[in-house]
Amino acid sequence: MTDYNNSPELQSSVLGKTTEYASVYTPSLLHPIARKLNRDQINVDGAALPFKGEDTWTGYELSWLNNKGKPQVAVATFVFPCQSAHIIESKSFKLYLNSFNQSRFESMETVRQTLAADLSAASNSEVKVTLFGADDFDCIPFSRLPGECIDELDIEVDTYTPNSDLLKLASDDIVEETLHSHLLKSNCLITSQPDWASVVISYRGKQIDRAALLRYLISFRDHNEFHEQCVERIYCELWRTFNPEKLSVYARYTRRGGLDINPYRSSEQDQTPYTVRTNRQ
Repeated sequence: MTDYNNSPELQSSVLGKTTEYASVYTPSLLHPIARKLNRDQINVDGAALPFKGEDTWTGYELSWLNNKGKPQVAVATFVFPCQSAHIIESKSFKLYLNSFNQSRFESMETVRQTLAADLSAASNSEVKVTLFGADDFDCIPFSRLPGECIDELDIEVDTYTPNSDLLKLASDDIVEETLHSHLLKSNCLITSQPDWASVVISYRGKQIDRAALLRYLISFRDHNEFHEQCVERIYCELWRTFNPEKLSVYARYTRRGGLDINPYRSSEQDQTPYTVRTNRQ
């Protein structure tokens, strides 16, 4: 089993450390972390992934100078394929974006191309970057999450570390349904700061007991793991426990430092089918 704390990649991370904020474009600030670290923990072969999907980040605090020195602002989305060798450590991502603040670029398209090139190089994959103007309210519309919310179930809870033994079936009937919960919380792997999320689970297969599923999601409450890793753990434990015909897990995490991370894992498709932002984002 991989020991996260002894990983050189994590020990050299800027997370939890005092740092200076660069305001001049500095791509070397980006700090990649191998996805393999988590996938070894959950017995996933990186060469034969049991899922497809992507991670969509939203950057709300992107700014730069035009050629005349006038500030420009935008909202950005960054889409990383789950097949990439690396994720980007979130604090290094924020420091990197801040380095644009006092740097001059010819156009918004030049900024977009620069972001895409740097992030693709750091993650060893093609990263899709889209920029939206400050008045473009259609970029990520607010909406309710798809499916039925299970948060109003009246349940007793006493487990706050992940435990797939909590999961059980309601019946052997084959159903196709989408459920969601706003009660997912985990903690940063390095700093232990809380990470808050809403999660959508869609599947076709034997009917999952909703109360058991909610207890399971709540069991992540004291767990330390990165956003992407939590979603992959949830996906794999549901897949192995229930062997559904199809499954997807999607999480909308609240932002920290102007960035949110929204991982999607699916047995069916690579691209996130949802364009939605919750009121907590």
